[in-house]
Amino acid sequence: MVEDAARDLRRERRRGRTGEAGSESSRRPNYHSLKNAFAPQPVFSADQVAAIHDTALRVLEELGIKVLLPVARAIFARAGALVDEGSQMVKIGRDIVTAALASAPRSIPARAGDRSRDLDLELGTMTFLAGCGAPNVTDLERGRRPGTLQAFEDFIRLVQHFDVLHMLGPCVEPQDVDTRFRHYATGRAQLTLSDKVPFVFARGTPQVEDSFEMIRLARGLSEDEFVSSAHSYTVINTNSPRQLDIPMAQGIIDFARAGQISIITPFCLAGAMAPITVAGALTLQHAEALAGLTLAQIVRPGAPVVYGSFSSNVDMKSGAPAFGTPEHIKATLGAGQLARYTGLPWRSGGGSAANISDAQAAHETQFALWGSVLAGATVCIHAAGWLEGGLSVSLEKLITDVEALQTVAELCATTPGDEDAIGFEAIAEVQPGGHFFSATHTMTRYRTAFYEPLVADWSNFGNWTQSGSKTATERATGIWKRILSDFQPPASAVATAGVLDEFIARRTEEGGAAPVS
Repeated sequence: MVEDAARDLRRERRRGRTGEAGSESSRRPNYHSLKNAFAPQPVFSADQVAAIHDTALRVLEELGIKVLLPVARAIFARAGALVDEGSQMVKIGRDIVTAALASAPRSIPARAGDRSRDLDLELGTMTFLAGCGAPNVTDLERGRRPGTLQAFEDFIRLVQHFDVLHMLGPCVEPQDVDTRFRHYATGRAQLTLSDKVPFVFARGTPQVEDSFEMIRLARGLSEDEFVSSAHSYTVINTNSPRQLDIPMAQGIIDFARAGQISIITPFCLAGAMAPITVAGALTLQHAEALAGLTLAQIVRPGAPVVYGSFSSNVDMKSGAPAFGTPEHIKATLGAGQLARYTGLPWRSGGGSAANISDAQAAHETQFALWGSVLAGATVCIHAAGWLEGGLSVSLEKLITDVEALQTVAELCATTPGDEDAIGFEAIAEVQPGGHFFSATHTMTRYRTAFYEPLVADWSNFGNWTQSGSKTATERATGIWKRILSDFQPPASAVATAGVLDEFIARRTEEGGAAPVS
């Protein structure tokens, strides 16, 4: 009887069934909105954190940051920063930064297409995103290849399928679509295939405004309703060391004015674009992040900004980025301390430098993941599927990484220690030398509480060889293929296609919008 129950449960899960509401066979763990169950772990003392913060302010005040966008320099100047137009250097006084930190919101409500997908981005919450920004896609059957719109859409479908992936992102760049029209294709894919919070590329005001208009049309929002709350996000990367380029500076301004979320993230690789020590890299990262969020707050006090961290080290023999290393984890823990010092929600980065989905890829990604969890990251980007330091995303790796994310979610979404769980009655029911397979306590909870990972195979070696002897990565191929084959987008998202297509056709006829470089 126990074996039959287990077999039935596995069959239901594989078919994607959730059972009748309230039935024993339906277990719907709430992965939509996660609270971090772990106490943040420090790597620096409180005095050292204060010293890093003070030194970052000194960097901005005495050394400054190069800002390539004239409009951004003018905004800084009006706020009292010292601007040298010849060198394009901006020196930002600590009083300006302090005022910006005071006005930045500590909690950011992010509105999705479905209210159940809404998120609160603040210290203590935990949000996972798949790997983003890769030029290539890879899987076992077709190998590594340049990103296409079809691949972009497939990743949107996979992200929509898994509740533990909370926001959408540009997993792979659709290089088969002209850059003047690419934002229409990626925006349409997100808004018609998913009801989660969408990503918008910061590639110049015309493209950003087009993307915002598509979201307003899809969500049925007036312009005032749109700017009064956050319905999208972008990622802003500084050009370390100490440079803010034209599209990124313009993106900060555009998103701040529209009340949309900017995740302001320096990419500081110790030994390459930052000092080789973890403390030195974090000092530079902190200074650059503060400069970006200060610009946003000058433009619009209270603009939603997320403090960003993506610091790691390079392989000093080759110069290649490395992830999941001790330095990467220390930098993440330290960034968490700096974020808590400011009180702002913050973003970390996962990922792997491995070339394929193998043991190296798994352990680098999981070490990076645990670094983010133990650091108390609000948002962890590149948590699933990322390879080659961001040069590719893997369909199989996304599946196997989601299994790790669901394990973390289970640790944060369940309360294992109530009186009934402690199990005195269960212990009393079973005689010495007996077993708990058929105990009332076991059978009552089996269908509602048993957690079964996506790709793990717990059969013995003999059964494993008889059933096909597939590796976890090979089984992951079957899983992503089944998900894509069975995928049904939310009806509310499908309903937006008509109004979006009308807008896209008109803007395409008008020539689209070229990105700003």
